[in-house]
Order: sequence, then C-alpha cells, then structure tokens
Amino acid sequence: MRVAVVDIGTNSTRLLIADVDAAGALVELERHSRVTRLGDGVDATGVLSEAAIARVLAVLEEYAASIERHGADARPAVLTSAVRDAANGAQFVADVEQRYGLQARAISGTEEAALTYLGATSDRPERERTLVIDVGGGSTELIVGAGRSVAFSVSLQAGVVRQSERHLKHDPPRVDELDALGADVTSLIEREVPQAQRHGVAQAIAVGGTATSCAAIDQALDPYDARRVHGYRLELSTLKLLLARLASMDLAERRALRGLHPDRAPTVVAGVVILIRVLEAFELDAFEASEHDILRGVALRTAGVG
Repeated sequence: MRVAVVDIGTNSTRLLIADVDAAGALVELERHSRVTRLGDGVDATGVLSEAAIARVLAVLEEYAASIERHGADARPAVLTSAVRDAANGAQFVADVEQRYGLQARAISGTEEAALTYLGATSDRPERERTLVIDVGGGSTELIVGAGRSVAFSVSLQAGVVRQSERHLKHDPPRVDELDALGADVTSLIEREVPQAQRHGVAQAIAVGGTATSCAAIDQALDPYDARRVHGYRLELSTLKLLLARLASMDLAERRALRGLHPDRAPTVVAGVVILIRVLEAFELDAFEASEHDILRGVALRTAGVG
C-alpha cells in the first residue's frame, strides 16, 4: 500500500511517502523535513502561538499537494510533544485533520517511543540489547530493546527547543549555562530511567535532526547526503569536541557551518548536550546515526507490519 506519513513535531514538520508491502519492504517515494518550531514558547506559555501554527500550516499546504499527486492510500499524521503539552493542542489536531484530510492524532510519549524503535530497527538483524535515542524539540525518547522487542521506554521532558529556552540565554552560550542544561538532562535520566536499564546496553542508534546533523557536520557534507549519514558512527569523544566547537560560535557562525542546516543552528548546541549526557548515562562510547525513525515506524504500522 502507499502511505503518506506526516510527523508534526516540536521543532520540525516532516513527510514520508512510501510504498510498503505485507512483508515490511519499504520504498521511499518522497521525504521532506522543514524546521517549523511549533513548540516556540510552549514551555513558558502552555499554548501554541499563532505564528508557530501558521508556519506549520504553510508547510502542510506544500505537503498536501505532494500527497495528492502520489495518491496515497493512507494518510496518518502524528503530533508529539508540543501538542501534548499545549492547552490548544487538541484544537490544532482537529484543524489539521479537517483542512488536509489527514488521519491526525496526538500520540503519547510511550507510543512515540514504540514507533521510533520500530522504524529505527526495522532493517537491522541484530539481537543485541540496543538503545534508540530520539532527541526531539520538546522531548527525548529513550527506548531499550533487542530485536523487535521493547524492554523499556521513556519520554523525557528534555528537547532541543525546551532546553534551549530554559538554559541558553547568551550567544554564544556560557559554560555555566551548558553545565546547567547538562545537569538538568542527567537528573531527568537518573529519575526516569531505572539503573538496571542503563547497564548492559551494547549499542546506541540515534535518530532525529540533532543526530543526523552531527553526522553531516563531522563529514562536512554540503549538500546533505542521507546515504552517507545513515549508519555513520560518532564517538562520544568526537561529540564532546563538536560541542566545544559549536558552543564557541555565535548563531551567525553556526548558521554558516558546513553540514548544518541553518534552521537547526539555534538549537543544535542543546541537542548535542542531550546526546552526550544520554551516552554517558548508559555508559556508551558512541552512537550510530539513522535516517530510519518514527516516519518509517508509522508507515510500517499503518501497513500492518510490526
């Protein structure tokens, strides 16, 4: 079947159009991602702003044309952290469904984690205990599993937009701000992830814009090349050097950095801090970047796979 999946997140709005067969083989026809920052200010105000909603709707207009052109059989849309947190989130979901004919719904952090894990591991034969990390705009999903089975998952209230707004007040950020951000993330992990789940993990797969941006920056990719990003391994030591480099730059310098999309420049520092703190908490020395994420998971689940 042909599936068009829209993911409306706190920081970006994304589209995957793919053909999926009964065995789970997936062929991508189109894939797009736009930074729309729906979650701007939600942590402080508790509502989605009119400006942020307008940015998302403008992108959905473009996506709707692509979906119609491909004649998708199913058109699920998932909305995540910002919509879950906002007082006007339910109304926004209803508006998206009515305007664009999407099967739109706000999903829980638990379901978000499960769908992300399905997407990230769908083409991997390993049976080792694996951590899947999805650093988003408003939350970070951590999922531990082996093969297709999830043993533990949690949605942490720590994302690149949320943590940037809370902690990074200067440009470039100050050392004490970075330390406070990192301590906040570590505290959340220690509180929400049992110690037993943080030990014995063999490897980490990281999805989302922060992880793929790190892989692109490390390879100085221009233009972005998903084939070179997918499966790219980044050592913890390399991440720490990258953080020092990014945190020494102001916003204009980060926008011009080879391998980093300019729209991700405002939040990438927070994202790298989160990745570092997660790896340290799970006693891991690297992660593998993946292009396969919740979009793929929703497409497979919609087709009855997984």
